[in-house]
Amino acid sequence: MHLYDRGFAELEPASLYAILRLRTDIFVVEQACAYPELDGRDTEPATRHLWFGPAEDATDVRAYLRILAEPDGRARIGRVCTARPARGAGLSRRLVAAALSRIGERACVLDAQSHLVGFYRSFGFTAVGAEYLEDGIAHIPMHRQ
Repeated sequence: MHLYDRGFAELEPASLYAILRLRTDIFVVEQACAYPELDGRDTEPATRHLWFGPAEDATDVRAYLRILAEPDGRARIGRVCTARPARGAGLSRRLVAAALSRIGERACVLDAQSHLVGFYRSFGFTAVGAEYLEDGIAHIPMHRQ
C-alpha cells in the first residue's frame, strides 16, 4: 500500500471523488447519520488528506483521514475510515501513525467514537472530557501532547 498525502489543491478530481465517496459510504450510509459530511474544512489551505491505496491507483482509497489546523495551533485528526474490504489489515493504525509523524511535536486533538478510545490511547491520546452523542454515536474528546 502506498501512503498519499495531499493538500486540497493537490488532489486530482478522481481521487477527491473516491475520498468523498468512501467517507459518505461509511459516515452517512453505514453509520446511518444524516449530517453535512462536507463541512467546508477539506478546502482549508492547511488541511492535509492522507490515504492508503495501491501505488498505481490513487483513486482506490482503502483507508483515509484528514489533518486539520485548529485556530489555537493544535492539529485535529478526523474522518478516520477504512473501506469495508480493507478492514482488519492494520491500515488505520498505519495511517494514524503516519499522521502523527507528520504532525510532529504539535499538540493534537480528536473526537473518538467511544468504542475506539483504546485504539487512540495506544497512540498516547487521553480522554479530556465526558462522553457525548454526535449524530446518535457516542464520542469522547481526546488530546495528545
